[in-house]
Amino acid sequence: METIKIEFQSNIKEKLIEFLNSFSKSELQIIEEDMGFSDNKAFNEHRELLHLEVKKIESGESKLYYIDELNDMLEKTISKYEN
Repeated sequence: METIKIEFQSNIKEKLIEFLNSFSKSELQIIEEDMGFSDNKAFNEHRELLHLEVKKIESGESKLYYIDELNDMLEKTISKYEN
């Protein structure tokens, strides 16, 4: 199968879909694309989670660490349980 992208005025969408639906599924498959990040439900949910995390950091509920600090913490924890 081949893929094409079609831009059209919204007032002809119903007629266009009706015409395209006249073909069998083996001949033609309609694939609707997202209109962009702002219309994407998953994007909006992820953005909200990130906003919540920023609020936690700003309030002091969460703390940020540099990778070197985390590495030191990990090394100390490993050495504690190795002995």
